[in-house]
Amino acid sequence: MLLRTNYCTTIIVLGAILGFAFVATAADSKSIPSQLVAEQNWKTAPAGGEVARPADEVTLAHWWTVFNDPTLTSLEERALKSNLDLRTALASIEQARANRLSASGSLLPSVSVTGTASGSRASSRSGGQGSNSNSAEIDASWEPDFFGAVRKNVAAYDADIQTAQETLRNTMVTLSAEVALDYVNLRSYQSQIAVTQSNLAKYRETYEMTLAKRESGLSTDLDVAQALETVQSTEATIPTLEIDLQQTKNALAILLAQRPGSLDSELSEVKPIPVIPSEVAVGIPGDLVRRRPDVRSAERKVVAQSLRVGVAKANLYPTFTLSGTFLFSAQNILNVLTPASLGSTVAGSVSQTIVNRRSLKAQVKLQNALLDQYEISYDSTLLGAVKDVENSLLAFGQDQVRRKSLASAAQSAEQAAEISRELYASGLKDFLTVLDSERTLLTVQNNLVQSDATVNTDLIQLYKALGGGWK
Repeated sequence: MLLRTNYCTTIIVLGAILGFAFVATAADSKSIPSQLVAEQNWKTAPAGGEVARPADEVTLAHWWTVFNDPTLTSLEERALKSNLDLRTALASIEQARANRLSASGSLLPSVSVTGTASGSRASSRSGGQGSNSNSAEIDASWEPDFFGAVRKNVAAYDADIQTAQETLRNTMVTLSAEVALDYVNLRSYQSQIAVTQSNLAKYRETYEMTLAKRESGLSTDLDVAQALETVQSTEATIPTLEIDLQQTKNALAILLAQRPGSLDSELSEVKPIPVIPSEVAVGIPGDLVRRRPDVRSAERKVVAQSLRVGVAKANLYPTFTLSGTFLFSAQNILNVLTPASLGSTVAGSVSQTIVNRRSLKAQVKLQNALLDQYEISYDSTLLGAVKDVENSLLAFGQDQVRRKSLASAAQSAEQAAEISRELYASGLKDFLTVLDSERTLLTVQNNLVQSDATVNTDLIQLYKALGGGWK
């Protein structure tokens, strides 16, 4: 009767422990709201002076499609599937989840099982009988989380998981921008090579003209030498552009987790720099808190650290331990784990750190100091995000104005170069005028190509500043 009473008591105690553990595990599951929200308007108006419109989430998630360039879209999609930095960020999320799972184990009881079996056989001559002994021992212990230290620690690891997820998203934002920037640079180098080769062909025609005029006595050796120098110096610029072009192709290959040179055939066709859209939706500064992964990550770090402050404070209070031992013993192994073979003990203990209490209080101060740092870092990250958008808006608008002026200058320079050649051929202008106009034309045309690339780069940086590139 006593064994049966102890057995029932033990089951009731274990049931209470498991029930309390379930309640403790379910506690503190609510999410923690964001800390700060920026609500001011942009200081710099979007390009064209239009009013800032709400940012389209679908467009921001795949912003590179606004360039309407199939090659760029293909590169972006492949990079987001295979990039090595993204794979590293994914592994970091799995690491954070494993840490959370390990920490949550402290919310549940710890149980260990030990089994033994022994037997002896008497000698047939002695006429004695053998004996068997079989036993199983179950030890269970649990520390109720009365002051929430374990729950807060688990919640902090939840915030760490969210931080790792935001790090992944921030890597996607950076990656999509890098792919697009490299792609624009690639098309820019191709265009500069084409412009240089086109002007080089005209320089050679001019050189042939000076040779013919010298034979006729209408030109000097100086004109011939200057024309030849222009041809040679222009030829010398092409290898440098070819180097930049190949290095950019290699950089794109690495972003796609491929060997350098693997994209050469795909990118060998010369295509123009992508055309920018007519208008861009930028939303309001408050959108950055919701959209930019680095701001979201900084906010999650604040949440995680505030929970760790709670853990440090909870460690100042006593800890409680409930433990129980269940011993099943029988000669016949089939009778083990039956009520008749059970003997059990249940105990509880309370512990409170006294001697090391000063160190525990110092830990609270330390965690609070770290919290202050994370809060300052959050404010700094948010201000930096606003600055990135403001600078990108300013550059995007002003560089479009500059690009229009360069386009007009390129047309004028081309006309001037053509007229100067005709006048030189007619003997109405000296060769110095031709030389100056041809060099000016090459410079202005290259500047125009670079300006096209710069405007594209500004728009890419703007989409990056807005946190585009993930959904």
